[in-house]
Amino acid sequence: MKILRSDQIYEADKFTIEKQKISSDDLMERAALQIFEWIHTRLKGAQVKIHIFCGIGNNGGDGIALARHLFEHGYNFQAYVINYSEKRSKDFLLNLERLKERKIWPNFLDEKSELPKIDTDDVIVDAIFGIGLNREPDDWVGSLINHINNSSAFTISVDIPSGLPMNGIPSDAKKVVSANHVLSFQVPKLVFFLPETGVFLDSWEVLDIGLDQEYLEEVNAKYVLVDRSKLVSYYKPRRRFSHKGTYGHAIIVGGSYGKIGAVQLAGRACLSSGAGLVTLLVPECGYNPLQASFPEAMVLTDDGVKHLEKIKAPFAPDAIGIGMGLGTEKVTIEAFHDFLKGVERPLVIDADGINILARYPKMIENVPKSSILTPHPKELERLIGKWTDDFDKLEKAHRFSTENQVILVIKGANSIIIDGEKGYVNPTGNPGMATAGSGDVLTGIITGMLAQGYQSVEAAIFGVYLHGLAADLKVSEIGFEALIASHIIDNLGNAFVNVLRPKQEGES
Repeated sequence: MKILRSDQIYEADKFTIEKQKISSDDLMERAALQIFEWIHTRLKGAQVKIHIFCGIGNNGGDGIALARHLFEHGYNFQAYVINYSEKRSKDFLLNLERLKERKIWPNFLDEKSELPKIDTDDVIVDAIFGIGLNREPDDWVGSLINHINNSSAFTISVDIPSGLPMNGIPSDAKKVVSANHVLSFQVPKLVFFLPETGVFLDSWEVLDIGLDQEYLEEVNAKYVLVDRSKLVSYYKPRRRFSHKGTYGHAIIVGGSYGKIGAVQLAGRACLSSGAGLVTLLVPECGYNPLQASFPEAMVLTDDGVKHLEKIKAPFAPDAIGIGMGLGTEKVTIEAFHDFLKGVERPLVIDADGINILARYPKMIENVPKSSILTPHPKELERLIGKWTDDFDKLEKAHRFSTENQVILVIKGANSIIIDGEKGYVNPTGNPGMATAGSGDVLTGIITGMLAQGYQSVEAAIFGVYLHGLAADLKVSEIGFEALIASHIIDNLGNAFVNVLRPKQEGES
């Protein structure tokens, strides 16, 4: 599913109106009806009090049109018009007249108005500002928003939480609606997925308001929300007359004294994601632990006892994952540099591999093109430099990816895969994954996908999705706190089955 900019959404509206020969009011009516149907399906006529806070633009027009539908179906509601400007959109005024024709009068609020009473059991519909907001709300509007947030009533935002800009970080968090749920028209918004802006909503879903499919299919979106259909299109099914060599031989390189478990986790994940063979290359201290705990893997050691001193395999692997538990000893750094000079196949680089690259940026010139780097936030900062906000972070990540021809996996609540100027937002995963070893597991999964012949960007997208989905499936059984990295590995099979099962009605 494409994630569009505000200007692209306005262009989609215009294209739809012209091609379908409808008015902008017809499009607003579609939107309002979709919101009403969503509420009506859940409340089924229940006489809970619904407070509709409407701005004086098109977002407010959606709210005013919604009030008309609620009235016609006998709901208990009160509409408010927030007079933050003298300007009114024509479709807002048109729907306001329709409401008045039914003898329904909104309360008009300005900076001198008393704030309305809202009970905890009420429902709020936030239709104050839409995606066109380009300045901080006035202080009195901020006070109203703060009042809404402090009410504890269930809050539904229309298209986007009011006060949240589409292309930046709000300067005052108290002037942004904290939405329990967002009903987003036709496409999700990038701000739903970024740490500094995603905190203003608990959940979201897309309402189809009939924007023209030709435009949506042809528009060039910088970001895409990954869905199951994309993974199904990538999937390489197992052939009947195949063997372990068919699915690639991967090497996992890393480990140091006290950190051998990172390699074990990555190796198990690599094998469980489908690689035919896995070899672990570790210092001598890792030999016995790995042979005893991971019988499915082969183990190679170099001359180093506690740290790797030489990184070389006696065969040509199909994929290499490197960095987990590696350490940053001088001898290991030198070995890593020598290794990079002699490798041509795309790598998966994690943890200390990334830290070494950040410390010695010239080494990046030796990283094979289309390699995949999987940094956590602090590692990413060391790699691309400090950023001012999440949007600046993304721009720096795109620049780094483009200049070095590598893929970045920006790990987080919604991990984002950066491939040059393109970004892929991952929808799976949960807070339980904030646990030791989960990053090692991700490296192993992506390495396993590469070993099977997936292209680098496919391996990264598929791997990140499976990683999060496996955790989601397990966390539904045991909760966030009990989740550990091994659980993710153990549920990879269930994740594959979930992705590849026939699509259910209503699924994307």
